[in-house]
Amino acid sequence: MSVNAPLGATPDGGSFELTATLVEPKRALQRRRTRTRAERIGIGATLAVPLMGLFVCIAGTRTEALLPQPIQLTAPVSGMTGPLDPLGFNLTVGEIVAALLLFLCVYLVAAWYSEHVPHRLIIGSIIAFTVIVVIGPPLFSTDVFSYQAYARMQAHYHINPYLHGPAVIGQYPLQNPLSWDIGAKWINTPSVYGPLFTFISVALQSTSITFDYYAFKVIAALASAGTMYLIWKSAQRRGVSPKRGVALFGLNPLVTLAGVGGGHNDLLMLMLTSGGVYALLTRRERSSGALITAGAAIKLTGFIVLPFALIGEGARLQLRRRWGRMLSAIAPVSIVIAAASYLAFGTGILHMLSTLQTVQDAGAWQSLPGVVFQLTNVTVTHLVRTVDSVLLAGAVLWLLWRVWKGRMDWIDGAAWATFAVLASAWSLLPWYATWMLPLVALSSSRRLWIAATAATLMGGAIMISGCFPTWNI
Repeated sequence: MSVNAPLGATPDGGSFELTATLVEPKRALQRRRTRTRAERIGIGATLAVPLMGLFVCIAGTRTEALLPQPIQLTAPVSGMTGPLDPLGFNLTVGEIVAALLLFLCVYLVAAWYSEHVPHRLIIGSIIAFTVIVVIGPPLFSTDVFSYQAYARMQAHYHINPYLHGPAVIGQYPLQNPLSWDIGAKWINTPSVYGPLFTFISVALQSTSITFDYYAFKVIAALASAGTMYLIWKSAQRRGVSPKRGVALFGLNPLVTLAGVGGGHNDLLMLMLTSGGVYALLTRRERSSGALITAGAAIKLTGFIVLPFALIGEGARLQLRRRWGRMLSAIAPVSIVIAAASYLAFGTGILHMLSTLQTVQDAGAWQSLPGVVFQLTNVTVTHLVRTVDSVLLAGAVLWLLWRVWKGRMDWIDGAAWATFAVLASAWSLLPWYATWMLPLVALSSSRRLWIAATAATLMGGAIMISGCFPTWNI
């Protein structure tokens, strides 16, 4: 090396080495500063999530707009406000909207920066958030009371919940104490839940509305925890970030505040289907088929994963083997559930599909198509709904074709299919956005993560709109 070499003439020159020696520490220092800033933002947002959950739950003990619309702070709900009741305070509608919007923003920041946060802090925040919601008051939904009503119809009155709505056992409190707590839309609507969940509800039902309310919330919390464990294990198998996937799911207010807080069976369905995905990733096809089938027997939405699982995992040469093993579990599980359903409900169980269609047909503006047609002042006819269904079927078939041809990962395909269901539904509830999150948590697709964000914002908008009982778009 010559000391007389021109500046920058060669990478081996002394001047180059001197420049690198001077510049590299500065760049390294800048990277460390950026990393530290990201860590501060991520840790702050992650810690803020349970604090926001605590704020909303405390306010929910006094703020009627946060409660499900049929429920007022009267005798039936007074025993369900929990240990947070003495701390309660009332919020105006404007304050509620501001708090929920801030909550969604904090969550999105926490999910975005989760890679910079220690996993123990993420898990600790999720646990704290979940515990706060479990002991908190009922928020946003009356579904947990519908679960109890259908169970009591079957267990105490021997009335088929797939043929009749809860009104059949009385629409007045003295006849049916749950009548105060069930939404007007559901009081005359037969059950739209899978038979396996109805069996679980019947087994859990008691004479205490409050006991059943907390029982369903605990089940939802345990199911949420199980789903996160499966996300973590599956993400490790897939080579994607487990921390980011768990943060996407567990810190989401639609999962915990709405899903766990409402005791929704969606979380039980997600745990079973997530178990099916993990079983398939670990080459346990029979377990996968059984778990996904059981998930669909909780709520039919769980069925979305099955066709993608059948055609997408593993090499084409193993396809017949995978089909054989999965079907060898799907068939007996389906037969057992169908036989038990027939013995318990007769042919009434077959009415569930028509009831679901009726519920979707009655969907209002709380959906993406509903908003579009309301804003454009276009009448929603049978033809419009048929076109919507055809477009959905076409989208799912196109996704299946891409997975079959090896042009799309099967988990990505199932996630996009779920998003298509959410985008085309005529009746959409906030926690429905959680359906795609366990699948997105296992994906490295940036577009899917954006879609999950869009679904969360869509669900959040519907959740916020529920605080306006008389609002009509």
